[in-house]
Amino acid sequence: MTGYTPVTPFRRMVEAAHLAHQAHTTRDLPPQGVNKWEALRELSAARTVFGLSDRDMTVLQALVSFHQATVLGGNDSDLVVHPSNKAICERLNGMPCSTMRRHLAHLVAAGIVVRRDSPNGKRYARRYGDEKVSFGFDLTPLATRFPEFCEAAEALRAAEERLKRLREAVSLMRRDLAGLAKYGAEMRPDLPFWTELSDRARLIARDLRRKLGQEDLELLERELQAALDRARIALDPPETEDMSTSDVQNEQHYQNSNIDSHDSELCFEKAKGRAAGAELSVNVASTEIEQDDPEPVDPDDKRPNLPLGLVLSACGEIQSYTDGKIRYWHELVRAADLVRPMMGISPSAWDEARRAMGPEEAAVVVAAMLERFGDIRSPGGYLRHLSGKATAGAFSSGPMIMALMRREAA
Repeated sequence: MTGYTPVTPFRRMVEAAHLAHQAHTTRDLPPQGVNKWEALRELSAARTVFGLSDRDMTVLQALVSFHQATVLGGNDSDLVVHPSNKAICERLNGMPCSTMRRHLAHLVAAGIVVRRDSPNGKRYARRYGDEKVSFGFDLTPLATRFPEFCEAAEALRAAEERLKRLREAVSLMRRDLAGLAKYGAEMRPDLPFWTELSDRARLIARDLRRKLGQEDLELLERELQAALDRARIALDPPETEDMSTSDVQNEQHYQNSNIDSHDSELCFEKAKGRAAGAELSVNVASTEIEQDDPEPVDPDDKRPNLPLGLVLSACGEIQSYTDGKIRYWHELVRAADLVRPMMGISPSAWDEARRAMGPEEAAVVVAAMLERFGDIRSPGGYLRHLSGKATAGAFSSGPMIMALMRREAA
């Protein structure tokens, strides 16, 4: 028996959408079939791309539930369901028929389902021998357009992830700006723009309470980056870090660091002078910085009492792990965070050091350890040991840097 597949709706005006979406039903069904619930999940994630609402998806889910098989396609080519309006509304927990029909019209206009109306507009199925003829809603587009749904859903997820990361970055930059503005007002009260930066940080915090789009967040990111650069340059001018490694200048920096010449060096410096052939063992039990009269550390100021240029002249190895020249303290902290997994320092040990010493001092310690990495048996344990001393107020990174400089001079 030869049948005919209608393309026009019963007693309704023909629209361009009816004709445009007929092509989806003429494609070959995937031979392996498509899980109907997976198709619904992907389409639900990408529903805004196709102009659908959550209520439209609720109606589609009820409609799909009338299809007995879980897989659309494969060995089953009959994807037409024919429930009555009353049956559909019952599965929608009593949704009004007029509301249900409106959402069905949205699904048809989007090409997610296709109407197959009978000559009298009724929905039913009849068998003629081995052949079955069904009139109702054709779910074929769910199977044939499944790759399209997946691609759109993946693109939306990627865009949402980028937006989330951008919002997190802006939030962190705003927090840094507020902190630097407060710190700058205490350290450099002679500069007039700290209040302006602090006010800007508060205004951006208010903006972040709203749901901002990609363009708004990118604008805030550029504005915050400019403000942060301004604050960092004021607090740590680049020109103060351009220094020579000559002995005369190193001696001058050594005096400015207020480190007593009798402060002892790292224990591995002490171990180096032992009998030749003895194996160097630096661990939590033996790695101590011996100080006859340790300088007290102010708990409110954990930044190193050393110029950044002096640290980098003694710890040049860490520069090889960065894309460019380290010019600011925060760049040294970032470089230390990059190299510490390679050194075997766990995230918990690194976080403990940052809390005990401050991020900058912890970065100096990691940079110094990198210079003598081959001599340190347990970098993570060593760093935890120094963190314990820093918590007790009996640690300074100055002796470590001076030990490395004296080693280079020798």
